[in-house]
Amino acid sequence: MSKTLYVTDMDGTLLDDRSMVSDFSAALISSLSREGALITVATARTPATVEPLLSHTCTSIPAIVMTGASLWDRIGRKYIEPRFITAEDAACILNVSRRHGVDPFVYTLGDDGVLDVYKNTPLSAIDRKFIAERSGLELKRFLIDSPEFESLSDKRIMLMFASGPKDVISSVARDLAGVVSCSPGSYLDIFDPAVGYLDVYASGINKADAVKRLAAQVGADRIVVFGDNLNDIPMMEVADVAVAVGNALPEVKAVAHCVIGPNTSDSVARFIADDYRDGLQ
Repeated sequence: MSKTLYVTDMDGTLLDDRSMVSDFSAALISSLSREGALITVATARTPATVEPLLSHTCTSIPAIVMTGASLWDRIGRKYIEPRFITAEDAACILNVSRRHGVDPFVYTLGDDGVLDVYKNTPLSAIDRKFIAERSGLELKRFLIDSPEFESLSDKRIMLMFASGPKDVISSVARDLAGVVSCSPGSYLDIFDPAVGYLDVYASGINKADAVKRLAAQVGADRIVVFGDNLNDIPMMEVADVAVAVGNALPEVKAVAHCVIGPNTSDSVARFIADDYRDGLQ
């Protein structure tokens, strides 16, 4: 019998219009997981925000976090095989970004397993909102204007992240693509398409590679993925079944095998339930 791995993006896909996992979806996914279904998330988010959002959702296998820069053991609460940006690439990323007037947040993994997030330049309104929504989390610390910023070459850098006008962010990603070995990516805010986000990870990091690695680890021979945004396309292209939610971008729907209801209708959880139970028959 085929063994299926179900992987869903979070924002705009599993999460509803309140950026939450609904009680219905949480209960259904938890029940399926306890029955033996292999269900997890693949997200650009860090464990610091993944854990609170999934606090009422039982899953039995690791989560793919930070676009695949690491797996996250939800039970053991630890990073699995994290991958780091080299000091040389980090310096280049800062230089290129600043030429466009962009200053990234720099995420480093501390020895205590907590992400330390550095930024030593004036904060924009978007930056302040970003920090306010994520301050006080158990697994993340913001270190603004810290003297330690000058010694980042000694730290384990997992991510460099920035936000700004979409055209500016797109230009930074384009210029970085030819000068660093890292994996720069840009995508639009799902609520405000005028705002773009830049994620830069270590070389070769993407959701597709992480999904394939996880499938091998859990012994799955069939992969079903769900997405809505541009950074979901790589994993959709390697899936046996690629599913776009109804609110997905046109580019995402174009590569999907099927389109289901929107993220506001528990569509992902309902599809998984139907597909998993059909496989048991």
